[in-house]
Amino acid sequence: MIAVFLSVPPVVGQQPFPVISTVDESTIAGRPVALDSEGKLLPWPMPDNTGYSYSAYFLSQWAIVWDQYNRQRLPYYFCCFDFDRTTFELIPDPHWVNSTGYLRAMMQGFIERLYPYAGDPHTLEFLENFVDYELENGTTPEGYAWSQVPYPSANPGSKRYTGWSQHGEDFVEPHVVGEDGYAYLRFYEMTGNTKYLHAAIRCADALVKNFKPGDENNSPWPYRCHARDGSLKNGKGMFPYSANVVEPVMLFDELLRLDQGDTASYKRVREGAWAWLMKYPMRNNLWVGYFEDVAGSMDNMNQVIPLEFARYVLLHPEKDPEWREHARHLIDWVKTTPKWPKYMVHGAMVTTEQGSGKEFCCNLPNQCCDSHSSRLAAVEALYYAKTGDIAYKQAAYRTYNWVTYFQGLPAAAHAPFSTQWWFTDEFADGPRRMMDAFWAVPEWAPADESHLLGSLSVVTKIAYGAGRITYSTFDMDSTDVLRLNFVPDSINVGGRPISRHDDLQREGYTFDEKTHALSIRHTSSRDVDIQGKSEQAPPSFITFDDPHLPAGTPLLGQYPSGVIDWGSGEWKTGTPFGKFGTFTLVTSDPKATQAEFKFYAPRIFAGVDVYNDADKDATLTVHAPENREVSFTIKAKQLIRLRTDWRDPCSQVVFDFTNGHALRFDNLAYGYP
Repeated sequence: MIAVFLSVPPVVGQQPFPVISTVDESTIAGRPVALDSEGKLLPWPMPDNTGYSYSAYFLSQWAIVWDQYNRQRLPYYFCCFDFDRTTFELIPDPHWVNSTGYLRAMMQGFIERLYPYAGDPHTLEFLENFVDYELENGTTPEGYAWSQVPYPSANPGSKRYTGWSQHGEDFVEPHVVGEDGYAYLRFYEMTGNTKYLHAAIRCADALVKNFKPGDENNSPWPYRCHARDGSLKNGKGMFPYSANVVEPVMLFDELLRLDQGDTASYKRVREGAWAWLMKYPMRNNLWVGYFEDVAGSMDNMNQVIPLEFARYVLLHPEKDPEWREHARHLIDWVKTTPKWPKYMVHGAMVTTEQGSGKEFCCNLPNQCCDSHSSRLAAVEALYYAKTGDIAYKQAAYRTYNWVTYFQGLPAAAHAPFSTQWWFTDEFADGPRRMMDAFWAVPEWAPADESHLLGSLSVVTKIAYGAGRITYSTFDMDSTDVLRLNFVPDSINVGGRPISRHDDLQREGYTFDEKTHALSIRHTSSRDVDIQGKSEQAPPSFITFDDPHLPAGTPLLGQYPSGVIDWGSGEWKTGTPFGKFGTFTLVTSDPKATQAEFKFYAPRIFAGVDVYNDADKDATLTVHAPENREVSFTIKAKQLIRLRTDWRDPCSQVVFDFTNGHALRFDNLAYGYP
């Protein structure tokens, strides 16, 4: 959530509050909690399947983002939305600042991880359009002190971004220039398009031009200043201090690594910003100055800056000889600072985002702030991955479990003071940090699927097949983490086999026989090919979100086009419901005992996700002329991922139900012969 409380009268936190309190409520975001035998929180919607529950969180959010790209494109023009609780159609919030700048940066971070995980080129199509829109409609004029860099925000509904008028006119936030610049640079690495490299260099050059050494009251770049001349005068939102020099440092480090731009100046300014960071914020914990809708203040601390810095040095310990001590200190500070409240929810620590010790953002526990708890969990998981300290893994697991309850569109979750939702938090920041979970702890990823979970280099292309993954990274020297549903027989880098080792001190790989976690270090080539034995090819999915149809629409004929013929209306689309966070499939007649569909061309029906909302068990029998019949029992209130294990294609699939009136379906999976 963004810090509304500093711009409108707060409704929470008007007096000192406990730093940590226990709030063991029976629901989170309106969804009933699941607990283990010790009363500790388990993930949603499948308590016994971490991989499904965690991946469902970020895949659900992506489904909504992709639908928005194809229809309303609300994230281009609005910060926030509500949704109709009957139709689940999104309604833009016309009142609050559009957070244009760091939404792009957060979204780039999400897609950088999602593309190699899913192998879906639609992710790149969306991100390219989203970033291009900002470059075409949201950068400062040439000739300014801050020239040709992104504005941080826009008035709600505005097609052109020039900053939020409540803070002034024609201003920039230099830390966002660094954050967006780093995102442009990584997107250049993903695509090879030098347009994004040049945009990143313009951001770095502006940061160099406007750098000052800083002191206790003035950061190297101001929190907010006028774009034309860099001044702070005559603007109510202008302010001289932001602790967030981390994002500019990341941009300079990456340009130096690539030997691009004015490297001598980048090195000098980077060293100056780092020295200021070590001398002041790392000693006085004055972590202020991040959000685009907050007035400048030396009192209002936030957790984004310290945790993002901790994450950076955990991934790049060569940048900081004291990375271990610094990361641990920052985690501990976020978890214990009295500036905003934290909550223990069935053993999961939940953090809000910012506060002054008297006022804080945002809601009461279990209503919001999943993205900020996701960040805390990510940094703790990465700390465990780097140090082996199991306590951080356990803490991350419980907090991530809490985050999963917010996937999709839970009707009881909302931002402060209203029912609005934020595109930054729910659909970019939260998902990107949830994806860190699998990178740090591969055993949490789905065991029955194969995925590339994380890499220090961006992944430029990837293809999945039965017992095969082939991919390329931007850098030749990279360490990549995967989880496989098969045992690798051979791993080739640049067409040459590499060997299995006990560590990754040199080119080679490690493989855990129990978890099927695979880590590869390659230095001789960007191209990696993994081969093994498996008959299970990755399926395609019909999610009933793409293309979007209004809830209750009868499925007549083909949907999606050229894939399935649903007949004459015995099926219809359904709203998010029960343990499904996005749109679903239901029978038009709840009393039906049988329903069928036909593939437009023969396909292998792999299975479907099924939820039973009834108070007693239901049975589902699936049959097709070309395959053996399979039957399943779905317990009351249970969600299962049904798999047929069929190997032969079929044209017609028939479902027979017993007590099937409360069944809902999603993620219909099919394969090609």
